[in-house]
Amino acid sequence: MIKIYDRKSGQITEENVVGGKLLEMPYARPYGRPFLHLVKRKFFSQLYGKAMDSAWSRKMVDDFISDHAIDMNESLKPASSFQSFNDFFTRKLKPEARPFDSDPDAFCSPADSRLLVFEDIDIEYVIQVKGLTYSLKELLRNDELSERYQGGTVLVFRLNPLDYHRFHFVDDGVAYPTVNIEGLYYSVNPLALKTISRIYVENKRAITKFESRNFGTVLYAEIGATNVGSIIQTHKDCTSLEKGSEKGYFKFGGSTVILYVEKGKLLIADDILKASKEGMETRVLCGEVIGRKPN
Repeated sequence: MIKIYDRKSGQITEENVVGGKLLEMPYARPYGRPFLHLVKRKFFSQLYGKAMDSAWSRKMVDDFISDHAIDMNESLKPASSFQSFNDFFTRKLKPEARPFDSDPDAFCSPADSRLLVFEDIDIEYVIQVKGLTYSLKELLRNDELSERYQGGTVLVFRLNPLDYHRFHFVDDGVAYPTVNIEGLYYSVNPLALKTISRIYVENKRAITKFESRNFGTVLYAEIGATNVGSIIQTHKDCTSLEKGSEKGYFKFGGSTVILYVEKGKLLIADDILKASKEGMETRVLCGEVIGRKPN
């Protein structure tokens, strides 16, 4: 069972894991290891992604909406207009569905997700989950850039397949060209994170340096995962970008957006910090205020 802290109710809830039983086999059962060697490979996710782009996959949309109570009132397009499952999965929402706080001191979530935060990080031993760490230098493959985040804050936004799968900029600023690093396609579900060490270092990832107006240089790392067809960047490089504007999206599958913030640039909300220290993720929506600029 994956426990999630719900900020609105103050209660601890259980996550609805799509395909939870299937995840248990490769990651928690010894007899599933041969299957894990298959699903972590690029070709497996590519094939699945192509299937989700096909006209055949359109028949999955209505059942998915019904089975998981997806609120289609938030969608810009009606369910009947989608041409494939990925067309539905990457749907845009109405602006009023995910408003960003206009206060320049407010730091907002870039995505619908489950959030885990670690402060005062050691870049040689960044926490993945309790007992497992990774090196930021290995993840970025850029020692000089990594040094900038010593003692800073890392925010891990884990998306599951039921979430809105577009991600956004947390502040006004300028984004530098994205660096794509090839890798494997392990699941980013907590079960996999506890089983496979250094998933973030081993998986495919896209790294973007974002010079924000109010929070210093914020580093985006989008992590690929099993059955994530693609990580698509939709923003324009080296131009002025507005807070809340779209950065990109994931095609089918749950995945992760990780933000690295320099030391002294961000104060995280107390309730999120408390939950994170207990090893529990917090449910957040895109645009929701999760921290503030220090005075």
